[in-house]
Amino acid sequence: MRYGLFADVIVLVHLLFVLFVMFGVLFALRWPGAIWMHAPALLWGLIVEFADLTCPLTPLENRLRVAAGEAGSREDFLSQWLVTVLYPEFLTRDLQFFLGGSLLFMNIGLYAYVLRKRSNRRPTKREEAYPSTGDPAGRH
Repeated sequence: MRYGLFADVIVLVHLLFVLFVMFGVLFALRWPGAIWMHAPALLWGLIVEFADLTCPLTPLENRLRVAAGEAGSREDFLSQWLVTVLYPEFLTRDLQFFLGGSLLFMNIGLYAYVLRKRSNRRPTKREEAYPSTGDPAGRH
């Protein structure tokens, strides 16, 4: 039971990571520092997609399933749905390249939008008051 629950948690974390890779740049609209977390995640996702690598979470989940005494199918609807989304049966190498390319171009467009929006933003009152250093004490 415990191993099956851990495997379900790994699948959920895996799905959340995939969603972060796909759409994490949108966090940068609100929190610009999110780029520093998203860019490496995006790079990892693209490497896995284009190089046909296996994410380390996949074998971990499989080992936990075996330890739980489970085979290939799961009775739990949520787990089955998540696994179907992460590992569709129709996934071919060509489709992986298409998905990876789509991910790359979508994120290039979103990063361009975020960077343009950041460069067009109005300076804060603090930046207006201390334009050269941003230091309220006036030190240089």
